Amino acid sequence: MEYSIRITATAEAQLLALKNDGGLVKRYKAVSKAIRLLAADPRHPGLKTHKYESLIGEKGEDIFEAYAEQNTPAAYRLFWHYGPEKEWITIVAITPHP
Repeated sequence: MEYSIRITATAEAQLLALKNDGGLVKRYKAVSKAIRLLAADPRHPGLKTHKYESLIGEKGEDIFEAYAEQNTPAAYRLFWHYGPEKEWITIVAITPHP
């Protein structure tokens, strides 16, 4: 099943910051690829998707974390939830791993 992707204003700003920073081209490409994989299959093994226990969505949704990069200092992660409609995924944040 292919999911439609919705990106919050916060996540969109984070994505644009990556895109506009010439030094982060590789990271932008990794995040873009992760978004495509997420749309195709949120359980894709390369995403290492798992429930993120310390956050909940605005309407109480379970938040999941997906890897855009691995084995990289400050590797980027996507935080997302299912919805607002069936067959939709909402990306709420795109951030480097602390």
